[in-house]
Amino acid sequence: MSVSLYDVSVATYIQILGAVEGFLEKGKSHCQENNIDLAEIVATRLYPDMNPFAFQVISVAHHSMAAIRGVEASEFSPPSGYGELDYAGLQNLVSEARAAVESFQRETVEACEGGQVVFNLGANKLPFTTENFVLSFSLPNFLFHATTAYDILRMKGVPLGKRDFLGQMRIGT
Repeated sequence: MSVSLYDVSVATYIQILGAVEGFLEKGKSHCQENNIDLAEIVATRLYPDMNPFAFQVISVAHHSMAAIRGVEASEFSPPSGYGELDYAGLQNLVSEARAAVESFQRETVEACEGGQVVFNLGANKLPFTTENFVLSFSLPNFLFHATTAYDILRMKGVPLGKRDFLGQMRIGT
């Protein structure tokens, strides 16, 4: 069995974006039921030197929809231009990211196999093959930020479990 670039990237992004949508909704319900200000969640950090919840969620969206756009354009940059989003805005962003990722065509993504992607970080430029960009940079970042957002909600008492993080798994043949 061979696994395509589409399978490891787009299919994984869709699975986890759906999970993030689900645990964000559970987080919202929990906060409303327990009189927890959603603005407090948006600003929460796991540790003082870590980025807040809002950045984690923005990065989930960025390392999915913008990563595939970056693969197609052969360049990728850190997240910018998302503005200051409240909890509802973060939920909308994740839904928009999922819709964008779902719109990517298998043939278009697979046509990028064997290409190059340059990560632009200010004056620094990190060259990747397309596959190494996805497998060693984009997916690890995507999963890191999704996990951190999940962990912040757990820290705030939201009743989440591993199944909430995994989302709709691709089971069967």
